[in-house]
Amino acid sequence: MYKRARLKDTIEVPPEHLGDVSPDLVKRLLQDKLEGRMDEDIGSVVTVTEVHDLGEGAVLPNRPGVYFKAEFDAVTFDPEMQEVVDGEIVEVVSFGAFVGIGPVDGLLHVSQISDEYLAFDEENQQLASRESNSVIGTGDSVRARIVTKSIDERNPRESKIGLTAKQPGLGKHGWLREEREQSEEAE
Repeated sequence: MYKRARLKDTIEVPPEHLGDVSPDLVKRLLQDKLEGRMDEDIGSVVTVTEVHDLGEGAVLPNRPGVYFKAEFDAVTFDPEMQEVVDGEIVEVVSFGAFVGIGPVDGLLHVSQISDEYLAFDEENQQLASRESNSVIGTGDSVRARIVTKSIDERNPRESKIGLTAKQPGLGKHGWLREEREQSEEAE
């Protein structure tokens, strides 16, 4: 999921900063440029941690800045298919719950939460079962498995990650804790 990667990119240093081109300045510029950007190969760049190599600057016609090739380390988030993840429900809608997993949200469709019918309670931002009185809502911690992944590099907000919690060991942390306690009492 989280990885440390050695990357290369070209960064523009604006004219007002040309007197102090340092690894710290380049790191800040790279962070501004790359953090939150999605890439099919490396995932989402969480942060740039260290600049290792800064090439010679190049001037391009009709461009005010100077361009430097940089080699740097970055922390990336790349969700993998079938990976089990823990996250927090950040939004509940009629068709399911959005779960924050790292810097992105995954969709836990209502059909992938429980075998029971879950009704949407818009006022309380939760999904509730009438059969077992189970409730899942905003702020709840869940464990789920990634079942679909579609990364949109041009528009990261359009990237989609599908989750399921319908297998043993998956679901709302409170439900999992209750199941463990019940099985321990039965022993």
